[in-house]
Amino acid sequence: MKTFSKIFIASLCGVMFVSCNDLNTEPYGSTITSAQKEEVAAANPDIIEASVNGVMTMFSVYLNGISTSSSTYHNDYGYPSVMLMTDSRGRDLVSQNTGYNWYSNQVRYTDQASTYIMPTYVWNTMYNQIYTANGVLSTISPDNEDPTDETLMYYYAQALAVRAFDYFILAQIYQYNYVGHESSACVPLVLDTNSDELANEGGGDRATVQEVYDQILSDLDRAVNLLESTSVTRPSGREGKAFVSAAVAHGLRARVYLTMHNYSAAVTDAQYAIDNSGATPYSMAEVSVPTFVTSADNSWMWAVNIEETDDVVESGIINFPSHMGSLNYGYASVGAWRAGSEIMIDHIPDTDVRKGWWLDDDGNSPNLNAEQAAYIASAGVDLHTQVKFGPYNDEIYTSNNANDIPLMRIEEMYLILAEAQAMSGNPAAGAQTLQNFVSTYRDPAYTCTATTAENVQKAVLFQRRVELWGEGFSWFDLMRLNKGVDRRGAGFAAAYVFNISASDPIMILQIPNAEIQANSNISQQNPAGTEPNAVEDVITDEVLDEYNW
Repeated sequence: MKTFSKIFIASLCGVMFVSCNDLNTEPYGSTITSAQKEEVAAANPDIIEASVNGVMTMFSVYLNGISTSSSTYHNDYGYPSVMLMTDSRGRDLVSQNTGYNWYSNQVRYTDQASTYIMPTYVWNTMYNQIYTANGVLSTISPDNEDPTDETLMYYYAQALAVRAFDYFILAQIYQYNYVGHESSACVPLVLDTNSDELANEGGGDRATVQEVYDQILSDLDRAVNLLESTSVTRPSGREGKAFVSAAVAHGLRARVYLTMHNYSAAVTDAQYAIDNSGATPYSMAEVSVPTFVTSADNSWMWAVNIEETDDVVESGIINFPSHMGSLNYGYASVGAWRAGSEIMIDHIPDTDVRKGWWLDDDGNSPNLNAEQAAYIASAGVDLHTQVKFGPYNDEIYTSNNANDIPLMRIEEMYLILAEAQAMSGNPAAGAQTLQNFVSTYRDPAYTCTATTAENVQKAVLFQRRVELWGEGFSWFDLMRLNKGVDRRGAGFAAAYVFNISASDPIMILQIPNAEIQANSNISQQNPAGTEPNAVEDVITDEVLDEYNW
């Protein structure tokens, strides 16, 4: 038992104690030999299962990104907070600069400098999980060879896929879009194969964008091969949604290829995910009420599963529903409402069931029942506030915010497929895929009239803005398509109506100051941005061009 506990502590120390500001790791050799680890891992898969569970727990870790014993940040609850941070920087998630809005720095763009909270929070959150994934990988296979034991193949693939996910997020936040910036400095690559060396050398320099994406694809390629080769599968139902299946791994790779503009490869992976995930899109009836609460829904492919006993839930207000939800108790319900872009909502046809995901100009939504509508009417909710996300157990004003968080839904795969088909030389196929999806599941009157690849891509982007609103995709879509942030017509307060160019330094975060100080090998910092000036809130032809397809 003592031997097992040493391995358990070594592989899971990142869950409880790790601080990745200096990217240091504890060498395994000081605890147990590589041969011993390999032997114990093969004979005791329960130990590895616990380690993998620890990796997945990092998605919703409580007060572990920036909070200290003396300072508690109520936006410190894991990756879902990164989702809200990035969405709040964009154009489609509108919120006010109030004392209850923990994301007002993102609204104002007072968040980019190395000493600010967001660069540190994103860095710590993603590298903490990378650290933990590296522990699993080095424990299972100290020689970095893919395991042959089927159970270990499955666990190894989980850690590879999560590490790829983490680096993919980091790459898009600390550097511009992939295309055209392949040789630019990105983030340090801390792997199970080099972590001890980096620790001894005081850290590592920033790898190039190309090197980071090469590592992401290498990890995903290995994860795909392992998951397709093993007979071990994730548990069925909601429990299994916390883990990566072969279809999810293909879906992650489809995202990466889409960002790299390798559209033909994205087609193949998205189609695989559609054909093999077993997931089906929400029906019109299912999304005609506030929902997106549980990963048990068949649309969800991968999720952060939240339990009622989790710290983020027992906190009452330090969780995603608190900051997002309009029908439950939390920061949103006391004034930090999350609204949709007015110009985006205006362009959703009345025949589209998603029009009701936001309140209209009169503060109503056809998606609300009488009790929900009465609550909204009495709560002083802002116009165009979201009612997409329902309260836990459909209980109005509940403080039991145990909602699961979607990381991947099958709807995204259809949208990737449509865009990638069009951009890889077959716009007619892309238009047809888009039309089939929207007309079947969201708007029976929908017809995709776009005929060129560029216009099909525009049409898909609009559908992504609507379908995936609030799920952490909008910022990354702007970055991968080299678009700036144009908030004209969205409904932001006049002081925060910005029109920021895609190349503005404010668009990428600086490396955290704590990392620069601790890691002597980082040779380059991202330029400091200047807080943008407000522009006149006038809907011009330039603004409307987004909707011309």
